[in-house]
Amino acid sequence: MKRKLYDYIKQLEKKIKNKELDKNLSEEVYTWIVFYQHERLIHLIVTFFVGISMIIILIAGLYFQELLILIMFLILLLLFIPYIIHYYFLENGVQKLYDLYFKTIKK
Repeated sequence: MKRKLYDYIKQLEKKIKNKELDKNLSEEVYTWIVFYQHERLIHLIVTFFVGISMIIILIAGLYFQELLILIMFLILLLLFIPYIIHYYFLENGVQKLYDLYFKTIKK
């Protein structure tokens, strides 16, 4: 997903630089923004619930002092870090698409 988004951004920047702008391009960019906003929302929800689950399991692990529960916490932590990184790139990519969309509208 990350590669697809950034490839599209590069392609769009090239079109704007070469002044290959028309009404269809701004509509296309808007469609991609809507698609990636949905993707971003889904990843935000998943990241939120993994984070909440991680905190609950950490509290349970500290309360019950069970090694298995703390291992579950570490597994969720290993899942949570890539979710945060992926969401970071997704968020920045969508923000870049907003900027490019406004450039296509202005010209």
